[in-house]
Amino acid sequence: MYDKRIINGKVYIDGTFKKTNLYINKELIIKIDDSLFDAKETIDVNQGLVIPGLIDPHVHFDLDLGKIKSRDNFYYGTLQAAYGGITTVIDFLDPVDNPDDLEKAYNKRLSEAETSVVDYFFHATIKNPKCNLEEFVLKMKSLGISSLKLFTTYSDSDRRTADKDIIELLKLSEKYGFLILAHIENDDLINLNPNFKYNALLKSRPTLAETKEALKLAGYVERYGGFLYMVHLSSGETLEKLKCHYSNILNKRFFIESCPHYFLFTNDFLEKCDGFLYTLAPPLRKRKERTLLKDSFLDIFTIGTDHCAFNIADKDKNFLIDIPLGIGGIEFAFDIMYELFKEKTIDKMSCNIASLYPELSLRGSLKEGNYASLFVYDLYDNFIDNFHGNTNYNLYENFKRSGMVLHTMNRGEFVVKNGEFVKSVSKKI
Repeated sequence: MYDKRIINGKVYIDGTFKKTNLYINKELIIKIDDSLFDAKETIDVNQGLVIPGLIDPHVHFDLDLGKIKSRDNFYYGTLQAAYGGITTVIDFLDPVDNPDDLEKAYNKRLSEAETSVVDYFFHATIKNPKCNLEEFVLKMKSLGISSLKLFTTYSDSDRRTADKDIIELLKLSEKYGFLILAHIENDDLINLNPNFKYNALLKSRPTLAETKEALKLAGYVERYGGFLYMVHLSSGETLEKLKCHYSNILNKRFFIESCPHYFLFTNDFLEKCDGFLYTLAPPLRKRKERTLLKDSFLDIFTIGTDHCAFNIADKDKNFLIDIPLGIGGIEFAFDIMYELFKEKTIDKMSCNIASLYPELSLRGSLKEGNYASLFVYDLYDNFIDNFHGNTNYNLYENFKRSGMVLHTMNRGEFVVKNGEFVKSVSKKI
């Protein structure tokens, strides 16, 4: 007899939905079979979609920007994740420039993440390094971390990593087999004019800054080797240029992540009376660029949310320089992407991400021997109205969706059941 069985569902297996049943013992999927076997607990999902637990590779909970912190801590951030079918998140350590501070940042983040309700682990983050880079990488590896984020901009806050160091890190990523994540904008093309209002964000951070820097870094990968992951690609124009010039390494060595908001919103939202709420970096782009991004959806390897939420008062400022850049959205990422692209979005939020991280070997797909981390999506047309975040607004309210997360299960235990939060099921991976 099995511990649990999930029956009468359309189960997402190897890129397609199949009507079958899942059988679970403790944390694992033990059998996938059309037959009915006995179990202690039965979950009849009544033709709902049974989908692998999603993985968000790009979140910012409790992000300390000096003057302000992002408003969702690990509890509220991962609570929203669970309501959105996400069973694993990857957050970032604070940026540091040497190995000793890296370990301190790791221990600090461990403490902050204790309130998480789903599974989690971390990317290391480096800023303007002042150390032997190989020693930094070896410290990172000793902490069990397999990915490192860097910035090609933000020289104003001493976060930018110079090109010579990026090249060395690429060579080290080839040698030690880790993934480099990069926030890619050309620092010289960023205009931090203190007189810019929020609707000048595109002038401050133009598409050219993203495109030019992405092409440069792709060229470094092609020349020096290594593995680089471009976070939050914002423009279809950037993607078109990468496809044209570097198709040989695209999503093989140079991986592309984008975010739901770039497929939904455009810079037109910055002209609204509450346009300050739509400020983030890189910015929302023009309609033409959004159309190009949608048309090239199959060339996107992963979807991350870049969840970084603030309250209205935090962002309601006269000048762009005073506004913390970032928006929320982790709870509704799947709703938005499934409404736009249906099942084509699932792999980009599950198995593709899992393929990049050794920590995720038993996650990202529904198969015998993997963790029973999954969610059930109840199909019916409705509009987004529920929200479980710690901020006082929801940018996605009233947008249409094709269903709703009914259950979220992590390693065989319910986090959300029948639309209600049940309990925390979390561990540091």
